[in-house]
Amino acid sequence: MNIQPRSFDHPDAVKLNDQVQLEYAERYGDEGDVTPLTPSMFRPPRGLYLLAYDESGTPVATGGWRAQDQNEEGYLDGDAELKRMFVIPESRGRGLARRILAALEADARAAGRTRMVLETGDQQPEAIALYTSSGYTPCEKFGYYRTYESSRCFAKPLQES
Repeated sequence: MNIQPRSFDHPDAVKLNDQVQLEYAERYGDEGDVTPLTPSMFRPPRGLYLLAYDESGTPVATGGWRAQDQNEEGYLDGDAELKRMFVIPESRGRGLARRILAALEADARAAGRTRMVLETGDQQPEAIALYTSSGYTPCEKFGYYRTYESSRCFAKPLQES
């Protein structure tokens, strides 16, 4: 497996983003995640977007982080927000999400971010299991979906206290 940094608007990233949006729409019966995202949000040193490719060069997994600081949506200074974690169905169960998650955490830590945060939904039990088994704990709701009953927010410290 080959994990590479890519722009959020790279054609392979767009392809996988379209796939994850379809999955969100199917699971929640809506139009998918409408959180406003732009490629500039994932540019180092205030973010990173990764794509994983299989042996044939096909994009099979994605994930990114973007810097957040205290604001009206409930973020705190030093937050790194995880976005668009996704593995295509045919490549699930191979540890790809864990590898991408670890790489994103390491990059956000190196960039001086103090806490990784993420929002997922109650119709994504696989995501919740991944995050809780990776040291994430429920936290106060934040972000675009903070007022939604189905929203589940998690956080993990990135720096030693």
